[in-house]
Amino acid sequence: MTDSLPRTTLTSRLFRPADRHLWQLAWPIILSNISVPLLGLVDTAVVGHLEDAVYLGAVTLGAVLFSFLYWGFGFLRMGTTGMTAQAHGRGDYDTLRTLLGQGIMLALVIGGLLLLLGSPLISLGLSLMEANEATRELAHGYASIRLWSAPAVLMNYVILGWFLGLGNSRVTLGILVLTNAINILLDLAFVPGLGMTSDGVALASVIADYCASGAGLWLVVRQLARMPGHSERAALFSLAAWGELIRVNQHLFVRTLCLLGATAYFTSQGASFGDNILAANAVLLQFVMITSYGLDGFAQAAESEVGRAVGQNDWQRFARSVGAATRFSLMTATGASVLLWLCGPLLIGLLTDLPEVRALAITYLPWMVAMPLVAVWSYLLDGIFIGATATREMRNTLVISLIAFVGLWPWLEQYGNHGLWLAFLLFTGVRSAVLAGYYFHHRRHRWC
Repeated sequence: MTDSLPRTTLTSRLFRPADRHLWQLAWPIILSNISVPLLGLVDTAVVGHLEDAVYLGAVTLGAVLFSFLYWGFGFLRMGTTGMTAQAHGRGDYDTLRTLLGQGIMLALVIGGLLLLLGSPLISLGLSLMEANEATRELAHGYASIRLWSAPAVLMNYVILGWFLGLGNSRVTLGILVLTNAINILLDLAFVPGLGMTSDGVALASVIADYCASGAGLWLVVRQLARMPGHSERAALFSLAAWGELIRVNQHLFVRTLCLLGATAYFTSQGASFGDNILAANAVLLQFVMITSYGLDGFAQAAESEVGRAVGQNDWQRFARSVGAATRFSLMTATGASVLLWLCGPLLIGLLTDLPEVRALAITYLPWMVAMPLVAVWSYLLDGIFIGATATREMRNTLVISLIAFVGLWPWLEQYGNHGLWLAFLLFTGVRSAVLAGYYFHHRRHRWC
């Protein structure tokens, strides 16, 4: 009897109700994140079996271009989640409807502008990438087709953010699984089946994105039918009603541009050391991306829970949600660091069989072991601040971190690629530290 008591206590501490609830929100998001690289692998495999490698190069360049382009408007997802979660916490169903309508309208306007301005943007983006003329020409054709998905992709951001704000992360999983399944089937139908090339991969993505937006809108209609309250059409066209949405999203937009700038700066500086180091850094960045799947899942779950707590003015729930997200995030980061420490060389070998690149990646692997333990705080705190819609602080943090990164690099350049990774680690550390400072300031004055 006495032996069972400690085990029961330990179990209750490890799996508290707040932990179980956060896990129920997080696991569909994590699975959704994992499904994204699966689609990339299928795209690569389908085009990689064509007779000329130029098609694979075109798809790769086009996909990178659109990752940057669409990621720049990721505020449509993040801002919608935080504001929706707070309105849900208040039980303000009229505002929930208004936020959804405003978000979709904003997504369609931005998507329409991208369609109008897309061609020069594509030309500019491809001109900044090193590739031969034939690859750039095919990539331009690929991107011109993919551009037609812009309204659907941005509208999907809003729909996914809205459902996450409602605490329904399984919709995210369902929509992304549907999107990727349709995309993969159409890849196989268009390329091996109909003999298309990179244009077939682009067309498959466009059709899949519109199918996803159609499914998302269907789910929205079902949710609205069950939801109390009514839609205020006047709020959709009132400038005053847009004030909070614009305030939240403008800060997130600047924040995202700074993050993209830091990634681009890291890549460009790595390229100056030669192709082998550039390739080794690309391999190591895959570990950063894989780790982010788990950390993002818990951070996005925290967005929903923190937002509801702020909306309810329930600071005990706020503290429980932050505690649960912190525990899961630290376990994930620690597990990733231990895995990379023990199995890093083996994992590198699975990603590349080039001896020079593999050797260089192993040389710089210790930076990857340290990265999750430093980066975990920035992911976690981002989720908390998005839920609290404290986006000005997120913007300021990324501006300060980017300035620190660019300012430190000339002092560390003498150490070569080790210096570059140290600068990037310090960039991540400054980001975590500044966000932590803001967090404790707000906890002392507003969050308790």
